[in-house]
Amino acid sequence: MALTLYTNPMSRGRIARWMLEEVGEPYEARILDYGPQMKGPEYRAINPMGKVPALVHDGTVVTENAAILSYLAEMFPQAGLMPEDRAGFYRWMFFGAGSLEYSIVNRSMGWEVEPEKRGRVGYGCFEDVVAALVGHLSDRTYFCDERFTVVDVFVGSQISWALRFGTLPEEPALLAYRDRLRDRPAAIRASEIDDRLLAERQAANG
Repeated sequence: MALTLYTNPMSRGRIARWMLEEVGEPYEARILDYGPQMKGPEYRAINPMGKVPALVHDGTVVTENAAILSYLAEMFPQAGLMPEDRAGFYRWMFFGAGSLEYSIVNRSMGWEVEPEKRGRVGYGCFEDVVAALVGHLSDRTYFCDERFTVVDVFVGSQISWALRFGTLPEEPALLAYRDRLRDRPAAIRASEIDDRLLAERQAANG
């Protein structure tokens, strides 16, 4: 079965690559440059948003990281990445794609929700998002089933990234959780591939 990942080494496509490395199936990665190539008609025929990542699996297109990862977990059950706890799976994948991502992005942009307007914002406020993460991870090793699953690829990537750039506070529960993910061979392989690609492209551009 043909798997093709459209990505860029400096994008959320790094999360999708990690998932593919966890799945362990052969795949091809097509690296797109930001600008005309990513926004051009050829790629927009695959993803009209002109954004990466996108996954094509035997002609079927999947976009949006949470969807790509969930799709791979379902299609390749032998990888053991789909939690038995489906309620936890849906809860935390959607939390990651909604409340977590947008609270982190807004914080990084310097956008704060005024207290009187929090009722109009899906995640309420940044502090509530952090409290939800810390509360869940304080007495758990992983998000679901007490084992590593697709949820940890997706939500764990966001937590690790936000800690790296100071967007999430260095709460002990978050730091310990990040450290548990660092040594996964698939995560290391995926990072090495994208780091090498990024270095090569930076060298080529002078």
